[in-house]
Amino acid sequence: MNISITPTETAGVSRRLQITVPADTVASYEDQAARKYATQVRIPGFRPGKAPPSMVRKKFPEAVRQEAIELVINEAFREAIDREGLKLAAQPHVHHLKAEPGQPLEFELHCEVRPELTLEKLEGFTLNRTETVVTDTLVEEQIERIREQKAEWAPVEEKPAPGDMVTVLLSTAEADGSLPEGKEYRIVLGGGQAIAGIEELVMETAPGGTTERSVRWPDDFPDESQRGVSKLVRVTLKDVKRKALPALDDAFAREVGDFDTIDALRDAVRKDMGDHARREADADVRGQLIQQIAEANPFDVPKAWVMQLVDGYMQMYGVPDNQKQNFAKEFMPMAENQVRRDLIIDTIAERESLAASAADVDARVEELAKARNADPGQVYAQLQKQGRLQEIERELTEERVFAWLFEKNPVSAA
Repeated sequence: MNISITPTETAGVSRRLQITVPADTVASYEDQAARKYATQVRIPGFRPGKAPPSMVRKKFPEAVRQEAIELVINEAFREAIDREGLKLAAQPHVHHLKAEPGQPLEFELHCEVRPELTLEKLEGFTLNRTETVVTDTLVEEQIERIREQKAEWAPVEEKPAPGDMVTVLLSTAEADGSLPEGKEYRIVLGGGQAIAGIEELVMETAPGGTTERSVRWPDDFPDESQRGVSKLVRVTLKDVKRKALPALDDAFAREVGDFDTIDALRDAVRKDMGDHARREADADVRGQLIQQIAEANPFDVPKAWVMQLVDGYMQMYGVPDNQKQNFAKEFMPMAENQVRRDLIIDTIAERESLAASAADVDARVEELAKARNADPGQVYAQLQKQGRLQEIERELTEERVFAWLFEKNPVSAA
């Protein structure tokens, strides 16, 4: 295609190209567009697609012109990308389009290219591994959290205390001082669900009773207009429930899972916490290494890739439209770090031939099947259906890359 290409900006992964298409080239595309458009419309006296291009152009000038412009732009940007040898990271964008009849067509193409990483420095980094020691105290705290999850709320006939769940009818005075009919609320006292003054009022009230007095709204109340304001509040306490923790015995262990004794449960909790501590320590060391590699080998990442990851986060978390802007701003650094991490790993894997093979994936599937006492073929089919084979391949590749890096960067125990 006969076009003129002038690079106007080259910064990091950003490229801008000024593209000019001669008027006679545009005219030839108008004939092509007319022939294409003729297949989509009916002109009396002609079979579909058989009307002369000149007649189609005369009858539908704007539609043909627009079709031609789209054809020219698509062909011109493909030609420009090929001629400049650009490896695109995402779909380019057209800006400042000038397309006057009889004149050359001009536009600026904005695009991002795939970064080329040299990664000249990959060793000599300082890595410290800190692993949380699973103490008896930590195990007992985790056991208590499990007990909390299994606790039941039992009714009590006494004034409530912090930690109790209460059902109340709550009425707050209107601007004229009148008290409307109370609304029912269920509150766990001490959980910050109600302001301190109202909780105190509730705890002064016996089940079935009513208490009424002035309550001062706190100075840090979210609604600024209500800060420091005192209002008459009436509380009717309908019921009080207190959390009853299950006994810490063998029966509790059997209820939690496949454990015959409470000691067996403790051993399982200790093992799980130890495994979790090791995984966190491993992830932390990997994070240290990637961060130091990125700092020693700076490179730009395509914004399109970062935004694609942010969009994925938003879909995963179901972020409402009115919160997407703030969410994107908050998660942008995290997404950028993830893109940078993936690029570093992919570059090393390719350069050092460390990418996992199909045979490696098969071997890992066999390990998983053996651990589950299942048929490898069935496990493979299940993972394939779930779309997790690529995830396993990625995991294996990362393991190889980090093993290669740790040979060059020993880890010290903190």
